[in-house]
Amino acid sequence: MNPVRFRRSLWALPAIALGFLLLVAVSTVALRGARIDLTQAREHTLSPATLELLRGIEEPVTLRLYFSERASSDFPQVRAYAQRVRELLLEIAARSAGKVRVEVVDPEPFSEEEDRAVAQGLTAVPQPRGGNFFFGIVGSNSTDGELPIPFLQAEREAFLEYNLAKLIAALTVEARPVVALYSGLPMAPAFDPAAGAPSPGWVVDQQLRELFDLRRLEPGFTSIDPEVQLLMLVHPRELSEDSLYAIDQFALRGGRVLLFVDPDAEHQPSDDPLGGDPAGSRTSSLEPLLAAWGIDYDPARIVADPGSALSVQTREGGPREPLITLLGLGPEAMSGEDIVTAQMDLVNVSSAGVLRPREGASTRFETLLRTSSQSGELPVSLLGGVTATPANLLRAFRAEGGPRTVAARLSGPIATAFPGRKGEGHRERSEADFQAIVVADTDLLADAFWVNTVPGMPALSEPFANNGDFVYNAVENLSGKAGLIALRTRAVASRPFHRVEALRRNAAQEFLQTEQQLRERLADLERKLTALQRGEDGGGLGPEQQAELLRFQQEKADVRLQLREVQRQLNADIDALSGTLRFLNIVLVPAFVAFLFLLGGLIRLQRRRRALG
Repeated sequence: MNPVRFRRSLWALPAIALGFLLLVAVSTVALRGARIDLTQAREHTLSPATLELLRGIEEPVTLRLYFSERASSDFPQVRAYAQRVRELLLEIAARSAGKVRVEVVDPEPFSEEEDRAVAQGLTAVPQPRGGNFFFGIVGSNSTDGELPIPFLQAEREAFLEYNLAKLIAALTVEARPVVALYSGLPMAPAFDPAAGAPSPGWVVDQQLRELFDLRRLEPGFTSIDPEVQLLMLVHPRELSEDSLYAIDQFALRGGRVLLFVDPDAEHQPSDDPLGGDPAGSRTSSLEPLLAAWGIDYDPARIVADPGSALSVQTREGGPREPLITLLGLGPEAMSGEDIVTAQMDLVNVSSAGVLRPREGASTRFETLLRTSSQSGELPVSLLGGVTATPANLLRAFRAEGGPRTVAARLSGPIATAFPGRKGEGHRERSEADFQAIVVADTDLLADAFWVNTVPGMPALSEPFANNGDFVYNAVENLSGKAGLIALRTRAVASRPFHRVEALRRNAAQEFLQTEQQLRERLADLERKLTALQRGEDGGGLGPEQQAELLRFQQEKADVRLQLREVQRQLNADIDALSGTLRFLNIVLVPAFVAFLFLLGGLIRLQRRRRALG
């Protein structure tokens, strides 16, 4: 070799090594925090709402994940979900500019960590072999505030990011959210003249008082305190223009609204001492505000739906009949992407109205609760009186137009409904996107529609529907930080092996069919064997019968062998696929990569020889 080229090669190697180290150092600084999420559901990418929340953190927050490693060894699905939780926590910490710290704690049995986990409110799940299993998170801030997520359930993975963001938000807010409530229904505690004793109020009202800073608005209100984060309006009937204007300006300055209107509020106190109010007098609306917010709502129409109708008994001893205005809305009637309604089972509504997006509206209209495709509408005047029987309502019903929206979320810019009013502080347009949830029913709030109560013992109330969960979720969501309102459920991170599942289903079908045939043959053989062994004529077995007995016993053994073989074949295709994948991953792919490197080396060697030659 040429001595000059040899010396150059010796100098080139240290230069390449130095350049590589320099490149690594520069990329470490320049690409710090850079990530590429190639998953289909973008499961490792935080939503913009969560990133906005993290940017607003002022005081540091610590999130401690308690996970029992040893106790989870027999549960691979739980371990996989725990890895998903760790990854999301680390992503949150990486995007928080150092404001969120993550710690992972393994609470071994009889350790200080286990005692601390119990003291901090985490759920301890007893294990058959002794000890407890922990899988929860405890968040803490710099002022000794602590909040737990007692147990992380894999089936609620869609809520994981929302629950973590909500935990962080709660640790950065000292006071409970302020909720102002105006209600035209008797929800609050009061003296009940009929019972001659105080009434505790509706269960939903009790929950609001316990969880939020609830402030009631009196009739005729003309202003809403700036501290109020959420305005909850229930059956706002016959409000003055000044009250409507106060609501209008509250929404324009960034306040959130949870509104319950109703074409026929069945729990409205009667204006007639004899109780003879017609159905039309129990109507509420919020015009002209609904139109300004982008909703069309006709208080003279109610929704009817045979596909969701609940059955009632109109007379003692009579049959139960479907009442098409009393609806039980199941999971298929709820938005699975919205935090408020996702993973709920049943919401009961009665004589509800219909909400529609207004043409040309500036707000976005998202359905939360809907009827089935068999629904239609009836005039509210049909309700009330002895003629409003289930049979009569069904005769007057016509299905048309497909599903109808009973509850909706609104978001976006809005303009005032009172452009002619002027004065100090008057706003013509919203300062930020308006956020609201509108429900065209108030009866869902009443105890009778969702909870069995025990007089004098509210703690023993037992819900049979998710009406209370719906209200709580809506209040919690709208009264939280702005970023939390925009969060939706996420796709779960688990990825089923569709090919494996298909093989398992096909094998199971084939197995069941073959197994049934073999078991029927086995049962037939056992009956024949039993008959032969008893000797139907009462005597002993002759040579032919003994030969027949031996043949049946041999056939029975053959059938049992075939059953075992079918059971073995159940997973044969899956095992073959697993072996093929192992061969591809362990042998073929590395061999292919090695071949590429070898081919590249040969090409470089050929080029060098040509250059030297």
